Amino acid sequence: MGILYVVATPIGNLNDISKRALDILENSDLIAAEDTRNTIKILNHYKIKKKMTSYHKFNEKNKSNTIIEYLLKNQNVALVSDAGTPCISDPGYELVKLAREKNIEVISIPGPSAVITALSISGLDTTKFTFLGFLPTETKKIKDEIEKIKRSDIKTFVIYESPKRVVNTVEILKEEFESCNVFIASDLTKFHERGFFGNIEEVYQKIKEDPKIEKGEYVIVLEKKEQEQNQDKNKEKESIESLLVDTMIKNKCSLKEAITILNKNNKNLKKNMIYEASLNLKKIIESK
Repeated sequence: MGILYVVATPIGNLNDISKRALDILENSDLIAAEDTRNTIKILNHYKIKKKMTSYHKFNEKNKSNTIIEYLLKNQNVALVSDAGTPCISDPGYELVKLAREKNIEVISIPGPSAVITALSISGLDTTKFTFLGFLPTETKKIKDEIEKIKRSDIKTFVIYESPKRVVNTVEILKEEFESCNVFIASDLTKFHERGFFGNIEEVYQKIKEDPKIEKGEYVIVLEKKEQEQNQDKNKEKESIESLLVDTMIKNKCSLKEAITILNKNNKNLKKNMIYEASLNLKKIIESK
């Protein structure tokens, strides 16, 4: 069987491609590219002539089977996206999953990733972070994602955004996370690379008034403040306390029994949060 190579390509500056990535592109039997028009620029720049096939989000499922046939016939395939690392908010998951299921060897050729690049120069806490990719376009779904951010113990979040939506997205985040710090990167590694850093209110005003803001691709790195995290945790505890009371009333049961019912019927709630909320509720009951 052949080998599927997942090859990272530059996110802007063509010089960021590794020698190993060039060797793999040169020696693979087929290159599966998100957009052959973009990949051909890299190949032409480095004088590589290779057979290509388009592999994008609109044909990902169907094309995966075709590419697997190449691999099963002892043909090596290099998977590339338009920029950065395949499968990270880019096509590739379906193909890699299918290759794994067929026991085909999958090898990563690491390199640029906008997520890591932005984090490394953000000046924000990178101890732990969550990558959300592009936020939904629907208002309700955006709010659902924001609620997840609020409830999370993790401080730092990375979001991709388009130039047309970046101001609106930052405005929504500003309303929900008033005191947070943020770093917004545009056109990473390119000649016109820019970065906006500071309190989200100040950054919002800068990008809102920027005449060039609707150009480029954006990475938003948001860091919640400890105060916001504690407030969110307290709200969640209060919410769980209310659920415990409701459960006791509806089931005519004790607090201990209500804890068991919540643990069983609410898989989204952490057991330790239910336990902490029950202790708070017990103190309130005993004080009366």
